[in-house]
Amino acid sequence: MFVTISEGAVTINKKTKIRGANGLYQTNLKLVSVIKWRMLQMSAEPFHVTDANFEETLKKNKLMFVDFWANWCGPCRALAPTIVELAKEYNGKVLIGKLDVDENPATAEKFQVFSIPTMIVFKDGKEAERLVGLCPKNKIADTLKKHSM
Repeated sequence: MFVTISEGAVTINKKTKIRGANGLYQTNLKLVSVIKWRMLQMSAEPFHVTDANFEETLKKNKLMFVDFWANWCGPCRALAPTIVELAKEYNGKVLIGKLDVDENPATAEKFQVFSIPTMIVFKDGKEAERLVGLCPKNKIADTLKKHSM
């Protein structure tokens, strides 16, 4: 049985294979919400944060890291593989997300993101720390470790 989840919730009564954009996942959970489904995808790549899902995602995650980026930004593209690695390494500990500032200007404006890449760590729903510019992986990892303790 294959299930595609787009929005809402899906009830699963037996072992089910769920095919995502990034591969195949198996679960035997009774109820899978969109947020939980996206958290399953978190191990494969960063969570796609948008203006529409930002507030709900922030409320549901004690610790969230968001990379504010744009496709035309060279340093943002250079940082992308590091963000993917961090999403894999911090799977289950920190929600690692990416927000395209061109497609989601309201959230970028709300947090006064004027330069990209800008990375913000949110802890308990509030901004805890901000990094601006192309940063080495160890600097980002140290920031995440500091806030995950």
